[in-house]
Amino acid sequence: MDETYQVYVNRMARMTLPSTYQTQLQNIQKSPKFRDGKAVPFPGYSAITPPAEEDSDNSDFYKDLEIAQEELLKQLDSKLVVAVPPSSFHLTVADLIWNDAYKNSIAENLDFDRQLQACIRESFENYKKIIPQNSPSQWQLMGLIIFPRAIAVGLVPRNEIDYEKILRLRRSIYQNSNLIALGIEQQYYLTGHITLGYFDEIAADLDRDRLVERLSNFNDRWLGTEPQILTIRQVQLRKFWDMTAYKRELDWPVVEI
Repeated sequence: MDETYQVYVNRMARMTLPSTYQTQLQNIQKSPKFRDGKAVPFPGYSAITPPAEEDSDNSDFYKDLEIAQEELLKQLDSKLVVAVPPSSFHLTVADLIWNDAYKNSIAENLDFDRQLQACIRESFENYKKIIPQNSPSQWQLMGLIIFPRAIAVGLVPRNEIDYEKILRLRRSIYQNSNLIALGIEQQYYLTGHITLGYFDEIAADLDRDRLVERLSNFNDRWLGTEPQILTIRQVQLRKFWDMTAYKRELDWPVVEI
């Protein structure tokens, strides 16, 4: 289901263009993941890179991103975006299950959590058979991107090999027949990103043209500078109860990239 390397890079580049911002901002909506500026319950699982607070390899990258988040929020209406804690910054490699689908699954199957964990462990082992030699995958920050309910920074791989590593891991997960039997299937194309915040109160008189200009100008901060690189050494199964923290037990599956 995922795209080829060049198609992916081209799509991500378009997502950082002012014309795309203009289109996307016409359709933004208040996120149901927050209410009155606070996270609401939204439980589930994802396969992600270690959150910023636990990822010492990328401490400089995440510190720069935290500064960018702070400066961006100063330029936006204080009620427009709810920031996520910088400690939770991460790249999602594979969405698995969330909210109502997860609640229904654990209500119907008391062993669901253990079975999901076993499936992901199997997928990680299958990946290691395909790519037995570990070497990090490096992804470069492209600029701000707008989703219907969130604002993020988009990431692209430094080369096709780095992209293929992540693609093969996603295939190992989504093509796992035991995971499919649990009702988990791929629903989205890969769009590498790190969420900065979720849309909250969208004013009726929001000046979208002015917002496009601000976002486009903000992206200039990354022009002519050293590329901001996220080095992916490890992907982990993580559980979340809302969009502010991603936890794991010590014996949960992990894979070196």
